Amino acid sequence: QVQLVESGGGSVQAGGSLRLSCKTSPFRFICMGWFRQPPGQEREGVVTIYSGGAATNYSASVKGRFPASQDRTKITLYLQMNSLKPEDTGMYYCAAGESRGRPCFEALLDSPYWGQGTQVTVST
Repeated sequence: QVQLVESGGGSVQAGGSLRLSCKTSPFRFICMGWFRQPPGQEREGVVTIYSGGAATNYSASVKGRFPASQDRTKITLYLQMNSLKPEDTGMYYCAAGESRGRPCFEALLDSPYWGQGTQVTVST
């Protein structure tokens, strides 16, 4: 049974940093990514990463602030969240899946493999 276990969420003041981790088991996947759902809003993509960083795509709202990376085994995905803003508040979800020729963002939306979510709260 595939499991994605997230950790690292919490509460922080604006300008602070948090680091999220997502570990997959027992398989590794070609696509991994982070999505978030702000309160009262739809889920949105944050970052997708293909094959350990061969291609990484960020949403405009986090580009330059939230570098994503994977460990050498490509089992764990990290999201280093810097210069956090109140609008970054939300539930953050990790997803993993196979590309099958599609962009990772599209592939992950269709994937059945999602974590349970970790809450990030940024206060002013």
